[in-house]
Amino acid sequence: MSENFIVNAEVRDAQGTSASRRLRRAGRVPAIIYGGDLSVQQLSVEHRELAKHLETEAFYSHVLTIKVGDKEEQAVLKDLQRHPAKPIIMHADFLRVRNDQTIRMHVPVHFKGAEIAVGVKTGGGLLEHLVNEIEVECLPQNLPEFIEIDVTQLNVGESVHMSELTLPEGVELVELKHGNDAAVAAIHLPRISAADDAGDPAEGGEEGEAS
Repeated sequence: MSENFIVNAEVRDAQGTSASRRLRRAGRVPAIIYGGDLSVQQLSVEHRELAKHLETEAFYSHVLTIKVGDKEEQAVLKDLQRHPAKPIIMHADFLRVRNDQTIRMHVPVHFKGAEIAVGVKTGGGLLEHLVNEIEVECLPQNLPEFIEIDVTQLNVGESVHMSELTLPEGVELVELKHGNDAAVAAIHLPRISAADDAGDPAEGGEEGEAS
């Protein structure tokens, strides 16, 4: 967690659909911050600033500094609503964090050795990413920006399960706590279609007519 993301916010008093529309027309995004021992606070953030932050993968799984005037709070991004057809951020939810309280967050996974995996390089297989992110539980200061999955030694017909992952200290996988040791990656041979298996029917017909 080397980066320090600062989100500059303003308190918003007006609520409701009309007020949110006015904010968006003014180039701002309606937001809230909640959790901890404090009540929910209605905020707004500059759309351009938030959109810039969202271009960085680490922003989604990082402890952020929410700055409102001279006050700063530590929080994580818990929910984000985007317009279904336009590049517009509709709403953002931030969750306050405390160093002594665990949090649950979805963090991205990075696959190491995908191009040189044994089953790909020598076995002619295809690597299938079964997950794009994993939910972890940890203290805020232990929150990883991503989980690395090493598939270098993976062969055709083999898979990597959650219980086999190397996790940073103090980090647990939520699925394992529920007894779900799901596969996260696997290598399999390319599927052969029925047409490929049967050959080219057009060529077979021409040979039959010529005989």
